[in-house]
Amino acid sequence: QVQLVESGGGLVQAGGSLRLSCADSGRTFSTYAMGWFRQAPGKEREFVAAITWTGGSTYYADSVKGRFTISRDNAKNTVYLQMNSLKPEDTAVYYCAADLRAGVVSGRSGDYRYWGQGTQVTVSS
Repeated sequence: QVQLVESGGGLVQAGGSLRLSCADSGRTFSTYAMGWFRQAPGKEREFVAAITWTGGSTYYADSVKGRFTISRDNAKNTVYLQMNSLKPEDTAVYYCAADLRAGVVSGRSGDYRYWGQGTQVTVSS
């Protein structure tokens, strides 16, 4: 059973940083690729970043490339999203998700089987 729980969201000023965490209470976390998505009010959910099960490959949306970093610690069953140089347009609910294809990084939400409940990130100008 995969249960994903995000944390680390909050309110931050533009230019600031936040680190999101996503913990899995199951035993098979290290066998999944993981991704982060976000959804702003009135907009569709969009891809942010993804990482393979080893952490050896990552993939980013152009809008966050160079500012966000995805990483994982399989010993802690946790994936992280370090967000730097935050902008007001980064305001959204951020979701982590698990893709059962361990070695693939995908930007398509339909490829992800399990989802967390989301954590709110608000960036003020």
